Amino acid sequence: MGLGKMMKQMQKVQGELARMQEELQERTVAGSSGGGAVQVTVNGKQEVCQVKISPEVVDPDDVSMLEDLVMAAVNEALRQCQEMVNSEMGKITGGLKIPGL
Repeated sequence: MGLGKMMKQMQKVQGELARMQEELQERTVAGSSGGGAVQVTVNGKQEVCQVKISPEVVDPDDVSMLEDLVMAAVNEALRQCQEMVNSEMGKITGGLKIPGL
């Protein structure tokens, strides 16, 4: 492959990566804990967009349980988000790991 052709290919991949990053910002995934009692939604930028807590898990005498449920739901949502990003980026890079992406 000639240098010129390789540069064009790299520019194409850069454009596709930029487009995919914009699209991922709009996509969301949700994580939950406590059988769905706590639900957290994050976007492709790993920003928390929404938190839903069922009233029955709000117990002023057991705040630590609610904290654990929220933490578990956030971690699950972030894990799913990372899987989504890796999957979509892998489609463009062919599985090649690019630092910072």
